[in-house]
Amino acid sequence: MTRPSYALTTSLDGLTPEQLRGFFVDWPNPPTPDTFLRLLRGSYRVVLAVQDGQVIGFVQAISDGVLTAYIPLLEDLPAWQGRGVGRALMTRMGDELRHLYAVDLCCDDHLVRYYEGLGMRRGNLMCTRNYERQNGSPTG
Repeated sequence: MTRPSYALTTSLDGLTPEQLRGFFVDWPNPPTPDTFLRLLRGSYRVVLAVQDGQVIGFVQAISDGVLTAYIPLLEDLPAWQGRGVGRALMTRMGDELRHLYAVDLCCDDHLVRYYEGLGMRRGNLMCTRNYERQNGSPTG
């Protein structure tokens, strides 16, 4: 098996918005790279997949740090999809969160089997979405 040509890191040191371009494909109102960086900095845990200084995938978790965490976002760039980046990110995030009682996420129906393959179980979720706020820009 060949080694991946990317590295996983939990550090945001020196990360710039320019390294975060190309994500949120098909989102009607995506965050800017600046907002994306703020989002990562505000997370409890982050794992990045980086190749040649460019972020090619990420997963973030928010948590109380005591019992529970929620994984709102996992994404890899379109050119990297299907190459194991998401699995590597989720495996590392699982290691980062193994001290907690519960780790939850929500996903579209077509992704349920993917997450089951990572050891997660189907559950119920209730949610509200305000797509006008999807880009994360400050309200004014």
